[in-house]
Amino acid sequence: MTILHISAECYPVAKVGGLADVVGALPKYQNSSSTTSQVIMPFYDNKFTQENTFSSVYDAQLKLGDSVYDFQILVLKDKPLDFDVFFVNVPDLLFKDYVYSFDDTERFLAFQIGALDWLLTWHDYPDIIHCHDHHTGLVPFMLQESYKYEAFRNIPNVITIHNAQYQGWFSHDKVGLIPPFNFDHVGLLDWGSQINPLAAGIKCAWSVTTVSPSYMEELKQAANGLESLLSAESEKCTGILNGIDWKVWNPETDTYIVKNYYIETVDKGASSNKKYLCDTFNLDFKKPLFAFIGRLVDEKGSDLFPEVFKLALEKDNLSILLLGSGNKMVEGQLQDLKPDFVGTYNAFIGYDEKLSHIIYAGADFLLMPSRVEPCGLNQMYALRYGTIPIVRSIGGLKDTVTDINEEGGFGICHPNTAVSEITEAIDRAITLYKDQPTYKGIRRQIMAIDHSWDASAGEYINLYNTLKSSQQ
Repeated sequence: MTILHISAECYPVAKVGGLADVVGALPKYQNSSSTTSQVIMPFYDNKFTQENTFSSVYDAQLKLGDSVYDFQILVLKDKPLDFDVFFVNVPDLLFKDYVYSFDDTERFLAFQIGALDWLLTWHDYPDIIHCHDHHTGLVPFMLQESYKYEAFRNIPNVITIHNAQYQGWFSHDKVGLIPPFNFDHVGLLDWGSQINPLAAGIKCAWSVTTVSPSYMEELKQAANGLESLLSAESEKCTGILNGIDWKVWNPETDTYIVKNYYIETVDKGASSNKKYLCDTFNLDFKKPLFAFIGRLVDEKGSDLFPEVFKLALEKDNLSILLLGSGNKMVEGQLQDLKPDFVGTYNAFIGYDEKLSHIIYAGADFLLMPSRVEPCGLNQMYALRYGTIPIVRSIGGLKDTVTDINEEGGFGICHPNTAVSEITEAIDRAITLYKDQPTYKGIRRQIMAIDHSWDASAGEYINLYNTLKSSQQ
């Protein structure tokens, strides 16, 4: 069975969020003696593409409305990844130093059309086409409706919703950018009086998945306008929990962290990484270290951090380290806290992959008070490294973290994203930290939890097989 993943992101080629981590790991775990999983994505102008060598396997032109663009399909020459990645190179549109921007409609339509045009030249078509998020949401529509792609009509296709907040809306006056189709079916593109690629994908895909079971259920109540559509299409919807790449996220072998460790040596190993963080950021090693890693956006609850951090730090019984960027006002407020809490608080505004690994290895607790969290990978990374997550019970956080007050519990959970609940959760964590035997026992317990991609990749294979068995 051949699976083709179509995605705007794939780690380590291009990463903005968790989508890249999923598409960078799932194909690796799907590949086997009987399955070949590949990825096709846009060719961006970034560090990865600058440092690697590519060759062209296809040169042609694609039509986008009245405009014609030269494009190529490129492949990596040295194959540094564990699976094949193909790149749609449309120099005039896609080869930019950004992934997302103001011109996404034209850029990602060209990407999808270029990918399908090339696919028409394959001797053997893929058995499954797996689309990811709204950037590829028009693929299921075009497979079903565009005259040009009639040969693909019986290929099972899946769309995975990684974050329903973003849907790729654009106005109907751009409908001519889509390859010709039976205009009687134009309603498949519409949702909320706009062309909505994610909605079109949900309507036309053979199967719709989300990245955790709880998020699938939550979307029927809160999906940024798609609630009734997802409820109507519920029979073909399922939630499959993301995994993490255990080969990359492994404290025994991680080359980024200061000292490697495993379950039996976590106390000494994590302590060495914590000491590095405290020395580097002028924090008190003796106090429990709380951390946040991620985007400073309302979805993550980060707008509450200035107030939460101030209230927590005034008690002088913890240290806090933040790594992230996003909302400029929040960034400024977090920076303004530094002079008042020298020695117990610091913030790195931006992103640093190496530092993120050291924080997972060295922090005592990880904060994730998300308002929306389709799956969440950070809490799984934290568990893998023995850092106890403090989470709001929503989406994938609800599916992966059990509160310490419940049987077998190992994390700290709160029901809402509110200042009072986050600060109370921090107080509970400090109480746990003071009970070192229990704290150390939980640390070992969470490192043994298996959130690798093995089980999840198998669930996707089962879904593909079900779809194949239903082919006309």
